[in-house]
Amino acid sequence: MTRPASGAPHGDSGPSIRPAERADLLAVTRIENESFTQPWPYDAFDRFLGEPGFLIALEGGEVAGYIVADVTRNFGRSLGHVKDIAVHPDHRGAGVGSLLLSRALAVLTAHGADSVKLEVRRSNDGAKRLYRQFGFEPLRFVPDYYGDDEDAIVMIRKLG
Repeated sequence: MTRPASGAPHGDSGPSIRPAERADLLAVTRIENESFTQPWPYDAFDRFLGEPGFLIALEGGEVAGYIVADVTRNFGRSLGHVKDIAVHPDHRGAGVGSLLLSRALAVLTAHGADSVKLEVRRSNDGAKRLYRQFGFEPLRFVPDYYGDDEDAIVMIRKLG
C-alpha cells in the first residue's frame, strides 16, 4: 500500500513509494540513461529485483525516480549500501529524491543495517548536498572510481 508524501493532503497526487517490479525496469533504465554518463544496463537493475531497498517513486502513475540499496554483512556488522538513485529530469527539485532516500534508509534499518554507505562523484554537488542533509559524512576518496577517471567520495551515516 502506498501513502502520500509527508505533508501531502489525502487524495493529493504526490509521489508514492513502492518496491520496484519487473514492469518498472524500462522506465528505470530510461531515467538512468538520462541521468548518468555511465549508466547501468537493464540487466543490472534486473539483478536487484526483489531487494527490499529497490524502490520506485510514482507520480501520476509514472515512474518519477528510483533507488537501489541493499544490506550486506561486513566484519560481523550489517552495512547498508545505496548503490544508485536517480530522479527523472521532469521531477527534480520536488523532493522525490529525498522521499526515496528517506524510505530506503528506513528499509535498510528494518533489515538490520547499523550504518549505510554510498559513493558519489566528486563533481556532483547536488547529490553531496542531499546526502549531507541526511547526515552522511565523507569517509574517504577513491581515485579514478568512475570509468571516466573521476574520483568518488565514499560517504557514510550511522543508523538507529
